[in-house]
Amino acid sequence: MGQGHTLNNGLVIPAIGFGTWQILLNGKAKNAVAEALKAGYRLIDTAKIYGNEKGVGQAIRESGIPREEIFLTTKLWNSDQGYDSAIDAFDDSLARLGFSYIDLYLIHWPATERRHDAWRALQDIYKVGRAKAIGVSNYMVEHLEEVLGESEVVPAVNQIEFHPFVYRRQQPILAFCKAHNIVVEAYSPLARGSHLNHPSITEVAKKVGKSNAQVMLRWAIQHDTIPIPKSTNPDRIRENLAVFDFELAKEDMQRLNNL
Repeated sequence: MGQGHTLNNGLVIPAIGFGTWQILLNGKAKNAVAEALKAGYRLIDTAKIYGNEKGVGQAIRESGIPREEIFLTTKLWNSDQGYDSAIDAFDDSLARLGFSYIDLYLIHWPATERRHDAWRALQDIYKVGRAKAIGVSNYMVEHLEEVLGESEVVPAVNQIEFHPFVYRRQQPILAFCKAHNIVVEAYSPLARGSHLNHPSITEVAKKVGKSNAQVMLRWAIQHDTIPIPKSTNPDRIRENLAVFDFELAKEDMQRLNNL
């Protein structure tokens, strides 16, 4: 598997993760995460709003893999923004997951003005080590500038939608994050499956002898982002991980950039 990325606080995050969005039932999430851990994923991404933290935590505990070898992310929902409410929400997430710390805690959306107080709360959670890193999700350049202007802690991560079909729109965010040493995580890296059979992707896949999904994930990796694909299908879970034994040529990257 890939080497991983070093976050701006020195913590290493795996190069690819397993997403759990829309895996709504705790039992289903538990099974999917168990499969992912068995396949070799070590970055697991959940959120309060996904309603599956309990199942995710169970799968990690029952996997037999030491907790410190797994990089676990969860997120603060919009209605919990604010200082005290963010601390309470974090405590509740920890309780549902069943752990004493989280590797990465993110503000899910820059949805309300209370995000400023929420970021203060996250900094305090980080300072006492209950979250090993903190960051944001769905933040645009203006939101990131706002955080940098009012805080001594630079977000370690910005998790955004990222795949070839939103590349142009997301390029400024990518560039800003790179310039400020913020790692970008790519959610929906397979564009929710809607463009998976695009002729350009199919042609590149044939050329490199890989699946269309593997090509899209490799594209995200070569943009220095961390893709977090999700699947409940054991074969696809494994397939999505097999993206470190090939590289896309410059012209193929460019071709996907232009989609």
